[in-house]
Amino acid sequence: MKDPIKVLIVDDSSTMRQIIRTVLEADPGILVVGSASDAAEARQAIKSLNPDVVTLDIEMPGMNGIEFLEKIMRLRPMPVIMVSTLTDRGTDATLHALELGAIDCVVKPNATNQTSLMLLPDKVKAAAQAKVRPLMQAGLAPAAGRIDSSYRPEDVVVAIGSSTGGVEALAVVLAGVPSNCPPIVITQHMPPNFTRSLADRLNRSCPPTVVEASHGAPLSKGHVYIAPGGDRHLEIAGGSTLCCALRAGDPVNGHRPSVDVLFNSVARAAGKRAVGVILTGMGGDGAEGLLHMRQAGARTIGQDERTCVVYGMPRVAHNLGAVERQLPLGRISEAITELTAVARVEN
Repeated sequence: MKDPIKVLIVDDSSTMRQIIRTVLEADPGILVVGSASDAAEARQAIKSLNPDVVTLDIEMPGMNGIEFLEKIMRLRPMPVIMVSTLTDRGTDATLHALELGAIDCVVKPNATNQTSLMLLPDKVKAAAQAKVRPLMQAGLAPAAGRIDSSYRPEDVVVAIGSSTGGVEALAVVLAGVPSNCPPIVITQHMPPNFTRSLADRLNRSCPPTVVEASHGAPLSKGHVYIAPGGDRHLEIAGGSTLCCALRAGDPVNGHRPSVDVLFNSVARAAGKRAVGVILTGMGGDGAEGLLHMRQAGARTIGQDERTCVVYGMPRVAHNLGAVERQLPLGRISEAITELTAVARVEN
């Protein structure tokens, strides 16, 4: 029998510490070894208890969660899951934490959302197996929009799916595509409100225009559309002119929005006029949809195991035969550009 995953809870609220403990201890594969109310206590607890995973509050007295995370990732890199509020400040800080190397995030429960911590045990288990990255010294460096005069995109659509580790992966991929790229549609597993902040941050750092998808928005070159977190799935629809469609529906593979729903819609609406990309993430969401895309004639790419934070979704897709090319993260944007460029005719 495997040893349970040891977790340290860091939160300035005693009530929240107890709620998190109760949720985690309901899983026999997890052992809460301690808790701390601030960074100073947490630092000592990490030294003495040697936890496998830390849950970390964003807002704490003295040194806040972001500052403490930076110290952890510099001095003793380890899996950290951020526990955040749904305020604008909380979502933006959490995205910054994910850029710095936090593995994932959950939302604190409130009066309208009492079940937000139910995914925490699964996230802890994924974090315990994740590859912790060294601290990104530069973060998301602003990138000036660029047009490659030699690049002309085909009339295609690019669909990307990602989950755990996806914030950093998407930043790397989108930073490397030209500003005149084909339309790109993305489903990243994130709580409500976080996706709008993610789109804003990526828009400031990547050549294309990045927006949160809205129902009926036409797919335009040079634009990236991110599925809103919440109660709808992102699909693409239409004939000669494609657009975003936000559809109500039950969770698929435990997720809403679901990567499978997006990829299946791309297979139906675009067929061979598409490129599918599956990035880091736990579970298997998107694998069958990517297979359907490949069967419909689309070109498909999967992130390789070495560069994934969690080699879950790409592994399942690869094992299904859905992945045509498996590439390290740093080469995926180049591959997208190659696969979407109008073929040159040599004289």
